[in-house]
Amino acid sequence: MALSLPSDTTSYRFQKRRFTLTTVYCPSFFDSNVNPEHLEDIHLSLFLEYWDSTNIITGIWAVLCFFLHPQMAEDLIETHSVFSHALVSVSIGYFIYDFFDMVVHQKLSQSWELLFHHVVVITCFGISVLSFRFVGFAVVALLVEINSVFLHLRQMLRMADLASGTPYRVNSIVNLGTYVVFRINTLAWMTRWLVLNRDNVPLVSYTVGSVGMAIMTAMNIVLFCRLLRSDFLKSSAREGKKEKEM
Repeated sequence: MALSLPSDTTSYRFQKRRFTLTTVYCPSFFDSNVNPEHLEDIHLSLFLEYWDSTNIITGIWAVLCFFLHPQMAEDLIETHSVFSHALVSVSIGYFIYDFFDMVVHQKLSQSWELLFHHVVVITCFGISVLSFRFVGFAVVALLVEINSVFLHLRQMLRMADLASGTPYRVNSIVNLGTYVVFRINTLAWMTRWLVLNRDNVPLVSYTVGSVGMAIMTAMNIVLFCRLLRSDFLKSSAREGKKEKEM
C-alpha cells in the first residue's frame, strides 16, 4: 500500500535538498547577477539531486518478483520467494526511516497525511513480514511505486520552473495514465481480492487490511482530484482565458 503523496506545493524533503544544494553547491542560484547560461546547469543539478531512486528500484523489484516467481500470482497468501520477502522487508525499513525523518524535520500540520499513511503501511507490511503470509499481496501493493516515479518527476519539473513546457505536459499525461493503472486499478483489484478471500484470511489480518485499503483508496482519490485539477482543469481554463483575450 505504498503511496507517495506530494502536494501542489514543494514537499519538505525537496525544500531541504534545494536549500543544501543551492547554498553549498550552487550559491550563485541566489545571486541576481547569475549568468543565464548557467541556469540550465543549475536546473540539471537540482533535477539530479531531487531524483529519488527508491521508487524506481521498488517498482522494478516488484515486477521482477512476479516475473521470476509467477506462482506467487496464483497464491498471494502462502506462496512467496525470498526475493519477494526481502522487498517487503526493505520497504518497511524505508517507511520507518521516512517516518522519523518527517517527525524530526517537519511540522505535524504539514506531514500528518504522510505520517498516517506510513503507519498504515508499516502495520500491514509488518504483519506480512513477521507471519510470512500475504507477501504476494504486499508486493502487489508495491506496484504503485511505478506511478510514484512520474509523481516525483512532476514535482521536480515544477521546482525547475518547467511546468509550462512540453516535458511537463507529456509527464502529466503519463502520470495520470499510470496513476489510473497502477494505483486506482491496483487498489480496486486488491479490495476485490480481499473480499473474495475473506474466508481464507484471519479476522485480525482481514480487519487491518480492510481498514488500510479504505484509507489508501480515500487518499488516492483525493490525490487524483488534486492532480486532475492542477495539471488539466486549471491549464484548460488558462488556455481558454488566453483565447478570449486574443
